[in-house]
Amino acid sequence: MFFLLSKLLDIVIDPLWWSGVPLVLGVVLLAREKRRRLAVGLVSFGLAGLFLCSTPLVSNRLWASLEHDVVSTMEDGVTYDAVVLLGGVVSPAGSLPNAPAFNDNVERLLEVRQLLMTGRAKVAIVSGGKLGGALRTEADYLAEELVLLGVPKEQVIIERKANNTRENATESKLLLEQLGAKKVLLVTSAHHIPRSVGCFRAVGVEADVLPVDYRVRNPAADPHIAPRGEYLGQTTRALREWLGRLVYRVLGYTK
Repeated sequence: MFFLLSKLLDIVIDPLWWSGVPLVLGVVLLAREKRRRLAVGLVSFGLAGLFLCSTPLVSNRLWASLEHDVVSTMEDGVTYDAVVLLGGVVSPAGSLPNAPAFNDNVERLLEVRQLLMTGRAKVAIVSGGKLGGALRTEADYLAEELVLLGVPKEQVIIERKANNTRENATESKLLLEQLGAKKVLLVTSAHHIPRSVGCFRAVGVEADVLPVDYRVRNPAADPHIAPRGEYLGQTTRALREWLGRLVYRVLGYTK
């Protein structure tokens, strides 16, 4: 049920749908010369929505709103019993069974590797489930990459069941309890921190956080002004995260 709801809402939040559908309907009405006033309104709404969502002004400020109050709570001089690496780093579309394709969240992986290699964390729990088809789980790919980057295999614990942030929390909690971990650190992208912390807190895990992969620290630093397709995609991703926070809160998945 949750999976179906998330997919339906994902479509609703996409500017191509809530702008594109009124635009098409308006064009159809104009072509049939029916309800001209309504048709013009629908076309105007659709064009305005697509235009605004494709501008850096809107896209960058949406991302900044997701990240502006996110700060690291990692304590200096502390060796954490476990660091949890949240999935969302491997792109299924570009991956092969023996060759993962890492997306722009890869800083999560690199930061966890640094924490383990410098002794800031004793072990890492890498959490990520099925990617589909003949691909292995994301956790398998992440664990393998950490080992290839020099992390001792015994420091990497694999959690293969989680397919979303809530499951990252519920499944990782079981492993943290088995380890007897008291000091826990979460590593994920800055925009993902609030939802992640809320999910772990909801299952009874209080953890420090290390946000990485900031996208927009200063919206005004972007020199672009004109609309671009890349900004439409970024706007969609930002809206999706805001929607995710709302849905998780309504369902009681975050605290």
